[in-house]
Amino acid sequence: MSHPLIILDRDGVINYDSDYYIKSPEEWRPIPGSLTAIAQLNRAGFRVVIATNQSGVGRGLYDLETLSQIHEKLVRELASVGGYIDEIFFCPHHPNENCVCRKPKVGMFEQIQKKYGTNLRDTFFIGDTFTDVQTANAVPCKPILVLSGHGKKTLERHPELASIPCFSDLAAAVEYVLQDH
Repeated sequence: MSHPLIILDRDGVINYDSDYYIKSPEEWRPIPGSLTAIAQLNRAGFRVVIATNQSGVGRGLYDLETLSQIHEKLVRELASVGGYIDEIFFCPHHPNENCVCRKPKVGMFEQIQKKYGTNLRDTFFIGDTFTDVQTANAVPCKPILVLSGHGKKTLERHPELASIPCFSDLAAAVEYVLQDH
């Protein structure tokens, strides 16, 4: 049997988000409990991948090398609690570029499906924005909204999202996923 897959957004789910973008490794700070939650998923046999829009690259706020350094910090801090990410998929494009990978478009998810050969219909996607839920519905996969990051504002602006599983943060969402598993 293949390992189940779970997809996570990055900013606002794993780490604190910023309206000014996370532009350096120093600005990347994990949300309490998020890294140990990923390690729990690993121990339960999940493959964990990240799908994140990183338009700060396309906007010229940081380059691919800096993005790589940010992701190296994420991987290092995650390893210190016994966790790992199978792969990080990202869209570096500016929203005006009209690429196929920027969420809510499903290009990153098609890449994930192709690479991991899994039916995403049974896969959870944990995010904190309306765009994340739109993406999950378009794929389709199973959306979970966390209230960390932009989650609270998202729920206030889109009360219809109250019908999907909704949790305070990644740690609480992972508890739900592991009970469901």
